[in-house]
Amino acid sequence: MSREYKKEEVEKEEEEEEKEEGSRERRESGTEEGEEERKNKRELEEEDEGEMKENEEEEEEEETGSDGYVPATP
Repeated sequence: MSREYKKEEVEKEEEEEEKEEGSRERRESGTEEGEEERKNKRELEEEDEGEMKENEEEEEEEETGSDGYVPATP
């Protein structure tokens, strides 16, 4: 029984080491790709923020009018 336990422990340790190595390799090989993806994501987020601000401004203009006058509602 202790042999089985030791074997399982060794297998678990090997699996953990493989996972760590795989993670490290992905990080190292994907550094350039990761930077490019982050840059693209950042640009898209900035575009989205800009569009949201424009939409908010347009909605405010529609509510108040282009001159800022708010018509009285009956």
